[in-house]
This record gives sequence, C-alpha cells and structure tokens, in this order.
Amino acid sequence: MAELTYREAVAAGIAQEMERDDSVVCLGEDIGAAGGVFKATVGLLEKFGPLRVRDTPIAEQAILGAAMGAAMTGLKPIAEIMFSDFLAVCWDLVANEIAKTRYMTNGQISLPLVIRTGNGGGSRFGAQHSQSVENWAMAIPGLKVVAPSTPADVKGLLAAAIRDPDPVIFFEHKALYSTKGEVPDGEHVDTLGTAAIRREGSDLTIAALGLMVPRALEAAQILQAEHGVSATVIDVRSLVPLDLQTIFAAISKTGRFYTVEENPRLCGWGAEISSLVAEELFWDLDAPITRITTPHVPLPAADRLEDLTIPSAARIVATILRTMD
Repeated sequence: MAELTYREAVAAGIAQEMERDDSVVCLGEDIGAAGGVFKATVGLLEKFGPLRVRDTPIAEQAILGAAMGAAMTGLKPIAEIMFSDFLAVCWDLVANEIAKTRYMTNGQISLPLVIRTGNGGGSRFGAQHSQSVENWAMAIPGLKVVAPSTPADVKGLLAAAIRDPDPVIFFEHKALYSTKGEVPDGEHVDTLGTAAIRREGSDLTIAALGLMVPRALEAAQILQAEHGVSATVIDVRSLVPLDLQTIFAAISKTGRFYTVEENPRLCGWGAEISSLVAEELFWDLDAPITRITTPHVPLPAADRLEDLTIPSAARIVATILRTMD
C-alpha cells in the first residue's frame, strides 16, 4: 500500500490505464505542461507525450466534441472539464449526443469515454465554480455517474470507468484533492455500481457521497461517543448504476434512513434513493426518511455563509438527534 493524495490517485489511475492500453488518451485545459489546474494530471505529459496528453483551448464544447469523435473511432479518451459547473456549456453534447449514440445506432457505435470534472464547494470559488451537479448527470439516461471519496476509490473507480464501454462522468471533489489515504500497489481496478459501507452501526443508516462521506463519518463518531447512537455510513460512490442492494440491506437492519447531500435540495440524488426506499422498504422503516442537504440557493462566496450552507458534521448530528426524539 502506498499513501497518496486524492489528486495523486487521479494521475495514478490514468497512468495505470495508459500504460495498459495505448488507445487511452487525455485532453483538457492545462492538463499537460501545467499538470492540471488542480494538479491532478502531474507527470502524465512527461510520461506519455503530447500525442496522448493534449492541452486544449478553453472551449468545453470543443473538448467533448473531440472526445466523442475520438471514442467513435476506437480511442478511449479521458476528457477533463475543469469545473463541473461548466458542463452547462457543453450539456447538449453530454445529454443529447454522448449519452444517446450507442442507443440510437443500435449498438453499432459505442462511446468508451470518461469525462472527469472538479465538483463541489467548500473552496471559496463562488456560485459559478462551486456547484455539486452530480444530480444533473444522474437524470440523463445513457450516462454512468461516479463520485469517489477516497484516494483508493479514485484510482480503482477511474480505472473501471476507463475500461467501461459506455460514457462515464467522473466527479472529483475539489475539497478532497489534498486528502490522503492508502492506495493498493500495482494494478487496482474497482467495480462501478457498488456502494461501500464505511462504518457499521445499529441505530440508523446514513447515505453520503463525495465530500459528505468524511463529514458523515465524523458525525457518526460524535453520535457514538457523545450520545450513544450507532450509525451505519454508506459511501454511495456510484449513482448510476446505483447499488440499492447494499443500501436496502443496511436500512432493513437499522430502520432509520438519512441522506447527506451537497447538491441543492430540489431534485437531489437523495430524493431518488429516498423514494425507492419508501416504495420498497416502507414497513422496515421506524421513522420518516430525513434528507440533510444544501438549501436550494446559489452557493455564497463568503466563507462563513458557504460553511453554513453546505452540510457539516455538526448539522448532521443536530438533525439526527432532533429527529430521533
């Protein structure tokens, strides 16, 4: 095991797959000589050269148009959209072209491409560079949607995404890039569509994603230590495909379910999971489902306001204690 940062795990996962498969190529703004604006592609240009690691203009439509064309001709492109907010600039390509080509050609054309993007708030970038938009992607049929929370998951799930025959949007949380964790040595490939139980508990189940996973774990530790409340914490990891089996099994044991979501409350990913839980596990529930989310507002740039807006460990604890009375 090697200890890597989240950003180093991104480069490690890409390098692993580029060494294995010459058809894997990278393109995006400043991913080459600069090593990426978040330093998540450092060393790739030096190792694989400018034909396979290509800097592009600041043009999201051009980046994804080139990636789509490359995938149609047999390459496996990894395209970076620097901030997930700017998927809006090229959403027609994502939602109407990339997501639907395999279906509309009856499988004659597949698009094995990965769209990497920096997602989420907490870094004081303001309303246009801090959104959590994984629920946008989740709503589009034909896309797979992944959001890792640990360096090991970054490397393993990114490798799995690159090998997948369908388009995958890979959300990397900007506030997690500097976090560290152990990553398996050698080839490491995880499985898309699988959740991970990060903590076992008996009183309630929390489902979280991305930055909200470490915050949910912190909340669970406080609940146990200070209030004697035992929480299971599930890292959803993959929104499409969604691992309902793991989520349902945990809720059946605890009888209480909470989601912790960074995306705005309206139409968040937790709403979909909650509706499925209510349909399938109604009689296993001992209390109403509770969603802990960012309110439906643009994220403020002021540090104190941003911290109040995004769910914190303290807010998770307070909400759970209030609803367990």
